[in-house]
Amino acid sequence: MLVNCSGILVCDIIAAGLPRISKPGELTFAPLGIKPHVGGHAANVSIDLMKLCLPKGEVSLVGAVGQDLFGDFIEDELKKYGIITHIERVRKAVTSVDEVLVVTGEDRRFHTNVGANLWLNPDRTLAILEEEKPLIFYVGATGIMGQFDHRLAQVLQAAKKLNCLTFVDPVVPYKHGWGPLLSALKWIDIFHCNNIEALEMTGKKELDEALEVLSKGAKLTVVTTGEHGLLAKVKERKIGMPAFKVQTVDPSGAGDAFCAGMIYRLIQILRHKKIEIDEISTEELIRVLLEGAASGATCVTGVGTTTAVTRRKVDKLLKEQGSTILKRVLVYSK
Repeated sequence: MLVNCSGILVCDIIAAGLPRISKPGELTFAPLGIKPHVGGHAANVSIDLMKLCLPKGEVSLVGAVGQDLFGDFIEDELKKYGIITHIERVRKAVTSVDEVLVVTGEDRRFHTNVGANLWLNPDRTLAILEEEKPLIFYVGATGIMGQFDHRLAQVLQAAKKLNCLTFVDPVVPYKHGWGPLLSALKWIDIFHCNNIEALEMTGKKELDEALEVLSKGAKLTVVTTGEHGLLAKVKERKIGMPAFKVQTVDPSGAGDAFCAGMIYRLIQILRHKKIEIDEISTEELIRVLLEGAASGATCVTGVGTTTAVTRRKVDKLLKEQGSTILKRVLVYSK
C-alpha cells in the first residue's frame, strides 16, 4: 500500500458564491446552488490522490460515520474513486455534517457537528496499519477524534516501527488542548498546518517563531498562509514559496489538496530511493512543495473540497506559473 489516510469524514453542504450572509428573516439565493460533497481531511486527501493519478488499490482510508444517509453517501462516493475503505459505522453518533457558507471574496464560514469522528478507533487503525504497511501514513484533522487524539503518539510510534513516513495535519482541538499533538511531534515526519493554527498552538505572535518551535519536533514543518504562500523548515533549511495566482471560487479543501500534492510528489521520490524526509535535497523538497502548492491552488477554482483537482489542471498550472514561482523561492540555511 502506498498511502493510508486516517482521520475525519464529513458531509459538506456547501453554498458558494453567496452575495452576503442573510440577516435574520432574510432570504438570500445561492447562485451556484447548494450541494452535498464528501469532505473531511482523510476523504479529501484520498480522493485528491486518486484524481492526481495514483493507481487504484494503492490508497486506503480509515474513518468513522454514523448509520445514516450521510454515512451511506460518503462511503459510496469514496468507493467510486477506487479507494479501499475501512469505515466504521457508529451506532452512538451521527455522521459529521458541515454547513459551509462562502461569500464571494471572503473566507468560509463553517457550522459543523463533530459526530462519529469522535469515535474513530485507534486500535482498529493500528491493526490496519500492521496489515497494509503503507509507505506513507497520513493523519487528517487530529484534534476532533476523541481517544485517537489522546493516543496519537502511540499510533505514530507504531507507524514508524513499520517504516511508514508519517504526515499529520491538525485542526483546532475539540474539548481538549494542543497537548496531545505537541507531545506527538517527535514521531511526525511531515507536519502541516495553516498560519492561524501555528500561532495558536505555539502561543507565538510571529510566524517565524512558531515555525521554529514546531520544527524542533517534526522533521519537516510546513505552514501555509493562503494567498501569501508558505514557509517550510527542515533541519537548518528554511524555504519560503509564494502562492500561485488563481481565481478563488471556494477555498474549501485547499489545505488537504496541498497535502495530497506533496504526498503524490514524495511517492515519486521514495519509490526509487529510501531516504528520511530530512535527508531530501533542497531541490527535491522545493519540487514537493511546488506540487502541493499547485494542487491547493487548483482546488480553490471550483466549488467543493475536491471538485477542481485533476492531474491535467495541476500540470497546466505548473506549466503556466511553475517557473515563475521557482524564481521567487527563498532558501535560508545556516
